[in-house]
Amino acid sequence: MSASSPPVSTASSRPMLWQRVLNNGAVRVGGAVLSLFIAMAVLAPWLGTIDPLALDPGNANLLPLSTAEFNSLSGETFQHFFLMGSDSLGRDIWSRTAYGARVSLTVGISVAFLALSLGMLIGMLGGYFRRIDSILMRIMDGVMAIPGILFAISLVALFGGTLPIVVMAIAIPEIPRVARLVRSVVLAVREEPYVEAAIALDTPTWKILWRHILPNAVAPLIIQGTYVCAAAILVEAILSFLGVGLPADMATWGNIMAEGRAQFNEYPHNVLFPGCFLAATVLAVNILGDGLRDTLDPKFNKRGG
Repeated sequence: MSASSPPVSTASSRPMLWQRVLNNGAVRVGGAVLSLFIAMAVLAPWLGTIDPLALDPGNANLLPLSTAEFNSLSGETFQHFFLMGSDSLGRDIWSRTAYGARVSLTVGISVAFLALSLGMLIGMLGGYFRRIDSILMRIMDGVMAIPGILFAISLVALFGGTLPIVVMAIAIPEIPRVARLVRSVVLAVREEPYVEAAIALDTPTWKILWRHILPNAVAPLIIQGTYVCAAAILVEAILSFLGVGLPADMATWGNIMAEGRAQFNEYPHNVLFPGCFLAATVLAVNILGDGLRDTLDPKFNKRGG
């Protein structure tokens, strides 16, 4: 008697799945806005920007849509259009905002990748190997007991505000949530007949995890990854705004808003423009995640139908 095997995705079912994903309005809107910000970050040097760290105190606090002669401290002089005005040190807000998108998106994507990778590993080990499950989950409970912001502030204070440290400080509190999500999937799939059949046939453990269990966790991981990315972008901005994140000389949306808050009443554009970009990016990632959940989560589809 042959062992039953898991349903294999046919060549026609996969295009149908991606067609549903691409036809989802939330995926289209969120993906389009997010792609726009990614393009802005990549093409920042060619979008009418200048060095985001270049100073010209003579052009301090210019209003948006101003044109002035920029005299950098290095001796370079040229006519420049200040699309979003300038800050108290004469730096171009548009340039700093465009280059700041690189930092925010790098942090968001890096945190999501790190949290998903480690959380997936811990969740699969805990869900499949019952002997170490309780140990791993108690460790995860201990990490979750510490507020994420306080943990990030403490880690950055101890080891410095470099980009790798900030990424680790934001990613570690997200790992338990991913681990618990993957563990729940593994616990459910482990009881399926095709997994029990594979175990009975002495299939290597790594092959069972890789071929039978991991594919079932891909969709929840993709959905969770979007929310982790959005949260990471927001937390990085909070840390920089509080002065405990990335160095002040690095152009990030949080640093720009932190430097402009002292003059917010007189020159609100120093805070409003990077704040709007931050809000739009986080909103786009969340909308994308909602759209992916609608199409990739079978339980949600059943409830919605």
